[in-house]
Amino acid sequence: MATAPVHEIDAEAFWHDPYPDLAAMRADSPVAHVPQLGAVLFTRRDDIFVCEKNVEVFSSYQPQGLMTQLMGENMMRKDGAAHLAERKQMFPSVSPVTVRDHWRSQFERYADDILDDLAARGGTVDLVRDYAMPVSANALREITGLTNFTPEAMDKASQAMIDGCANYAGDEAVEQRCHSATAAIDSAIEARLEEPGDTTDFSMISVLTRAGQTLDSVRANIKLTISGGQNEPRDAIAGAAWALLEHPHALAMIRAGEASWQQAFEEYVRWISPIGMSPRRIDKTYTWNGIDLEPGTRVFLMFGSANRDESFFEHGERFDILRDTSKAIPFGAGPHFCAGAAASKCLISEVALPRLFERFPGLALAGPVPFGGWAFRGPLSMPVKLT
Repeated sequence: MATAPVHEIDAEAFWHDPYPDLAAMRADSPVAHVPQLGAVLFTRRDDIFVCEKNVEVFSSYQPQGLMTQLMGENMMRKDGAAHLAERKQMFPSVSPVTVRDHWRSQFERYADDILDDLAARGGTVDLVRDYAMPVSANALREITGLTNFTPEAMDKASQAMIDGCANYAGDEAVEQRCHSATAAIDSAIEARLEEPGDTTDFSMISVLTRAGQTLDSVRANIKLTISGGQNEPRDAIAGAAWALLEHPHALAMIRAGEASWQQAFEEYVRWISPIGMSPRRIDKTYTWNGIDLEPGTRVFLMFGSANRDESFFEHGERFDILRDTSKAIPFGAGPHFCAGAAASKCLISEVALPRLFERFPGLALAGPVPFGGWAFRGPLSMPVKLT
């Protein structure tokens, strides 16, 4: 437990819009115990930036945590040498060089094929379901090597796992969907491993297997990649497109060469962080800013709150494409900085967004765009008119 002040939330309202509660905590109780989540929340940017790196206290090793129980012990749930070893083994698959020289052309091919289909269809579509989802899922199929998964199956599995990892209320139906998804991934991995090996294959399943990871670790790390590697690009593609349509002056600046797609991406993931939280377990008695934390305490590092911290981002609740986002931490700040960040940035800001707006220069919203989530957040649907 901890001596942190208590901040009560309405769990449903927090899922729909966490930002009012997060702003209140940053102002009055930046380290607060939230009974409805069973955790102590860190909400200020500097607290998170410093504490995330202190792995001796803020441990990622959580043998009883939801992710470990549901998906296996992946590298996100390891610290120190164990984490670094598996991260290095994965690196050849997702390094900036591999992304540039190998994956980008495949991202472009899939995006163009999907845009061709949308152009032939015309009318009104759901940008989340009909564009962002398959663009993200096809990229992930190639990177993981699970090309025997359909884009729809990849998206379904990812959603089931992230719902399971955020299932702090213990909903049995959510847990069962997660178990079904992980079983399907295990079967797909086993099927791919039965195929002849290819030493020129940069897919994660091949890279990790050649590096000598055990089958359990390969399974766990591919599930980790799917759980974060599908929803984050999907939600950022659709969300950034929505932000630009809601802020036409920003879109006009990009088209005039006064701003870039990269700036739009970086400001969006600061403003509405697709991965809004990362959990930690207190490993030994520790005091931070007068708050005593005891071993076993569950801590949530709230990236979505850090990225709106008033100390760094004036009017952080606003989308400002020219904002300095250098202090934002949408991919984390410590040794667990997202390994797939280069792939995500390339897919979204170099491929998915520019190609979408080039193909449909008159793209327009065709209805309300609801958002949901606090651990993972993004648009639930996005009706647009293709013109």
